[in-house]
Formats: sequence, structure tokens, C-alpha cells
Amino acid sequence: MEYIFLFIGLVAGAVIAWFLSNSKLNKRVQARLQEAESQAEAIKRDKLLEVKEKFLNKKAELEKEVQQRDQKLQQNENRLRQKEMQLNQRHEDLQRKHQEADAVRDNLEVQLSLLNDKKEELEKLQHQEREKLEMISGLSADDAKNRLIESLKEEAKTEAASYINDIMDDAKMTANKEAKKIVIQTIQRIGTETAIENSVSVFHIENDEMKGRIIGREGRNIRALESACGVEIVVDDTPEAIVISAFDPVRREIARLALHQLVADGRIHPARIEEVVTKVRKQVEDEIIETGKRTTIDLGIHGLHPELIRIIGKMKYRSSYGQNLLQHARETANLCAVMASELGLNPKKAKRAGLLHDIGKVPDEETEMAHAEYGMHIAERYKEKPDICNAIGAHHDEIEMTSLIAPIVQICDAISGARPGARREIVEAYIKRLNDLEKIALSYPGVTKTYAIQAGRELRVIVGADKIDDKQTEQLSAEIAQKIQNEMTYPGQVKITVIRETRAVNYAR
Repeated sequence: MEYIFLFIGLVAGAVIAWFLSNSKLNKRVQARLQEAESQAEAIKRDKLLEVKEKFLNKKAELEKEVQQRDQKLQQNENRLRQKEMQLNQRHEDLQRKHQEADAVRDNLEVQLSLLNDKKEELEKLQHQEREKLEMISGLSADDAKNRLIESLKEEAKTEAASYINDIMDDAKMTANKEAKKIVIQTIQRIGTETAIENSVSVFHIENDEMKGRIIGREGRNIRALESACGVEIVVDDTPEAIVISAFDPVRREIARLALHQLVADGRIHPARIEEVVTKVRKQVEDEIIETGKRTTIDLGIHGLHPELIRIIGKMKYRSSYGQNLLQHARETANLCAVMASELGLNPKKAKRAGLLHDIGKVPDEETEMAHAEYGMHIAERYKEKPDICNAIGAHHDEIEMTSLIAPIVQICDAISGARPGARREIVEAYIKRLNDLEKIALSYPGVTKTYAIQAGRELRVIVGADKIDDKQTEQLSAEIAQKIQNEMTYPGQVKITVIRETRAVNYAR
């Protein structure tokens, strides 16, 4: 029993202890709950204030937008009202103009009807007057008109023929004089230089010992140089000089420059010679292109094909009867420009044709065509204009001239080639030409002596005073000139002077 009561007491104590501990816990929980509720209330108030503030802000923004839209609507309404007023005003103006136009139209209709009535009256009067005139003259109106037209035609033909004859007579009197004047002015305005080329070049050396090195052992060096350059090198007893001979000036120039480099370097043997010649040939090609560019720039000619520029540069190393071809082309171009300006033609086109007229003389390939015709084909290949191509092809009359530039190029080519000192003539041909001139004059009866002077540009003929009179001298001069012109080829012109004189000689002793 005692244990039971003890156990019950223990249980009762535990229950009392548990109850006491639970009451403390509930107090804490309640305190925590109250604290949480107070915090929740505070947060709720803050959120409500925040929401209310956002709502007020949104409300203010919406009110502002509504106010702006109201203002825009008001502005649009004002604009529409103004446009409506303007349209009303325009409508009123149009109505007023329509009314004015109707009034003008009515007035014009009235005036037009009056004019038609007057026109009918005038036609009736004209018809009556024509009938009266036909009755008086005995001719109808068509017959009178035809007779008047025929008479006017005859009068116009007569006046036109007279006018044409006057023009032709004036042209015949002045054309020859004006042509000579233009040619002389053109020649006087162009400064020319005498440029005669030979077929040999002389290379100067410091001493004659260098000749042996150039010849080489058993002549191998000189043979290698001649083979590489295509020239003939003459090493003779001429002191301090070596002669380079070739008809091709490009080859002579390559040989001269190669010799210069070899002598300056001191190493002369076949392998070195081939290397130097190859290098010099490239330099000469570059020099040819540079010469062509410089020539076109100096003459103010632009737009040429690069191949044409190279051909122009090659002219520097070509000659025609001893005259440098590039010098001749430049001279002809300047003459063409001056003469074209004098005649009122395009000087740039004339200068271009004058520069290109002899490009057929420096072909890159063998051809059997004449140089003028071949030059025309080259110009056509590189897109030159038809009148330029025709001037190139026609400057020796191989083809027909179709442009005004062609005769100018032909004349200026002759001026440049025929001027004194321009070209070298072979001595035998020169002497033969002088003898032929004298023989032609001696073939006429009455001629006693003949003298070809001024390099064959003048022929003086002495006739017997007892065989030919003064009138016959003029006829003889003309006949000799015509025969020379038909039978001989000569540069420029030949002046024929027939001299007849009577001398009475006495001596006072």
C-alpha cells in the first residue's frame, strides 16, 4: 500500500509539474502571437499606404493624359474649323470665277458670231473683186499665180547664178593666195631642229688597252656581244673609239649602253655580256614607254591606248631618210594643230592624227602593206576615231580622203619632210636628180645652158636671145615645170627661171 500511495504521489507530482510548465509555455506563445499580430498590423498599414500612394500617382498620370488628349482634340478641332473656313472661302471664289468665265464666254460667243459675219462679207467682197480683175485682165487667178511664180523662179535663178559666179571668181583669185599664206604662217610659227641620223654609233673609251679586253681571247667577247645585240662592232686603229654599226637604232643603242656598263664594271666575258645585254634591253623597253608618255604629255594628247604610246616611244629609235621619226611626228603634229586652228578646225584632233600618221613605220611584225595603210589598221585596232584613222591611211593617197583632217596631215607631213636639213639624201641619187633636171631643160630647142642650184630646188635656164623671144620664155618655163612634175620625184618644189638677154660688147682702145 505504501508503494501504491508513493506511486500515486509521484504521478500527481508529475502532472502538477507538467501543468505548471504548460501554463508558462502558453504565456510565451501568446506573447509571441501578440507580437506577430502587432507586426502584421504594422506591415498591413504600410502596404495600404503604399498602395494608396501608387493609386494616387496613377490617378494623377491618367488625369494628365486625359488633359493632354483634350488639348490635342481641341487643337485638331480648331485646325479643322480653320480648314473648313478656307474651303468655304475657296468655294466662294470658284463660284465667282465660274460666273466671270460664263460671262466672258458669252461675250466671246457674241464677238465670234460678229467676226464670222464680217468674214463672210469679206469673202463675198474678195470674190467680187477677183471676178472684176479676171474680167479686166482676161486671166484666171490660177493662171496669174502660175505666171508670177515662173517669173520669180527665173529671176531667182539668174540672181543665184550671178552670185555663185561672183563667189567662184573671188575664190579662184584668193584661194591660192590664202593657202600659201596659211602654209607660210604655219611654218614660221613652228620652231624646227635639224635631226639627221646615221647608221653607226661611236663608243669612246679611255685608252686603247680596253679594245683588247672587249675583243677577248680569240675574239670570243666581241662575237658574244655582236650575237647578243645583233650589231657589227668595228675595232680599228681609230684612237680611243669603237664603231657600232647597224641599221636598227634600237640595237645600236642597246649595244652602246651594254658596252658602257661592261667597260665601267671591268668584267667582260660571254656570260656577263649576255646578262648585261638582257638587263639593258629591259631598260631600253622602259625608256621607250617613258618616251611615249612624255611625248603625249608635251603635246597635250590624252586617252591614247598604252600600245600606241609604246609605238610612239619606239619612233625615237627609227629614222626616215636620216630624219628622226619621233622628231618628224612631233613636228608634223604641231604643224597640223597650227594649220587646223588657222582653218577653224579642231586642233586637238589634227595634232593627234599628225602624231600617229607614221606609226606604221615601226611595226612589231612583218607586213607587206604600205606604212600608211598599216598604221591605219593599227589605229583602228586600238579604237581611234574614224577621221583619225582615215587621216593616217590617206596621207600618201593609199586610200581616199573622207575627212578635212586628212589633207592637213598630208600637207604637214610634206612640210616637215621637205624642209631644208630635214632628211639626208644619198649622194648618187642627189647627183642624178640634179643631172636629170638639167637634161630635161636642155632637151628644149633654144636652150644653151642649164644650172641646177640651191640643192635642186631651183633650175636656171639660159636661152639664146636670137632663137626665143620674151613671150616664148614664159611658155618654155611652164612646159619645163610641167615636164619635171610629170617625170620626176623630188622633195618640196622646184623653181624654173628662164633667162634671156641680149649683150652688146665693144672695147675702147
